[in-house]
Amino acid sequence: MSKIWLSSPHMGGGEQKYVQEAFDTNWVAPLGPNVNGFEEDLEKYVKENSKVACLASGTSALHLALILAGVKSGDNVICQSMTFSASANPIKYQGAEPIFIDSEKDTWNMCPLALEAGILNSISKGSKPKAIIVVHLYGMPAKMDEILNISKKYEITLIEDAAEALGSTYKGQKCGTFGDFGVLSFNGNKIITTSGGGALVCNNQEDKNKAIFLATQARDNAPHYQHSHVGYNYRMSNITAGIGRGQMEVLDEHIGFRRVNNQFYKELFAEVEGIEVLKEPDSNYFSNHWLSSIIIDKEKTGFSREDLRFSMLEDNIESRPLWKPMHMQPVFKDCLFYGSNISEKLFEEGLCLPSGSNLTDSDRDRIKVSIHKLLKK
Repeated sequence: MSKIWLSSPHMGGGEQKYVQEAFDTNWVAPLGPNVNGFEEDLEKYVKENSKVACLASGTSALHLALILAGVKSGDNVICQSMTFSASANPIKYQGAEPIFIDSEKDTWNMCPLALEAGILNSISKGSKPKAIIVVHLYGMPAKMDEILNISKKYEITLIEDAAEALGSTYKGQKCGTFGDFGVLSFNGNKIITTSGGGALVCNNQEDKNKAIFLATQARDNAPHYQHSHVGYNYRMSNITAGIGRGQMEVLDEHIGFRRVNNQFYKELFAEVEGIEVLKEPDSNYFSNHWLSSIIIDKEKTGFSREDLRFSMLEDNIESRPLWKPMHMQPVFKDCLFYGSNISEKLFEEGLCLPSGSNLTDSDRDRIKVSIHKLLKK
């Protein structure tokens, strides 16, 4: 049987015309009409007067957000613990120290109560955090009202890691546009892809210009190569931006397909005691359901997360445990953590299921048969 992947690239068919145009006009460089066009497409899509800079990756976008936020060596930066390591690594790039915050049960994202506790404790030690990185996990919007209010209350820069949440909304507003900066990713497994790539969402043209300046080796305006700042090779190429322009044409359609997958899993597990599908807490939340994920209570089901994962693997179906929280990672073992054990429990019990926008009815039938095989034991 062919492999059913967790989330594989899904081309829409319109990408090649933009890539071919780049070749035909010899715009094979980290600038050009496709880069400009992709940025304009994204700005129109996320709205809220946002300005977007297309970059080499979501990680580079987050790194530039920290630089623009003024994060320097010795500063503290608060970061959601339940996330991929790319959310936390750029903090270390700047020589700053991460402070990790636990999840809450409704969205699996940053807990506002633990967030404020971490801020207050840092302030009591004479070191107010320089920035907050909140993640919209698996496309599910975080509790943005509470988190935004806390960032404003303590005057701390808020960075949204919306790498997994392009198209998701909270109270009708696109994720990535609430904070001072937003981060998008176009990695091969994301809701749309440029094979690699990412973008920084800014609130104004000035910040976008600064980001592009830093992303193109911080070259000063001079006829010769002159540099007054440390720069980075972070700009997106015109070729990959062409893929992105084609992907934008099918973005909403692909979100619809992902949401169909999520509904499939909700119906599949509706009568199964001990299995809970991550879903929107209420109508304020709209998730792109980049990955549909479940938690399994072994005491009620009689089998564990790993039992299901290995059972599906026998049928050549890929699934994956939830992100291992950052405060549990060896590289961050000495960092501060605020919260209880919610993210740890999610990691122990959670599983991401095949969620690609290119899943077929036949694929879903295979997944259903595979899961039922274990449920019937």
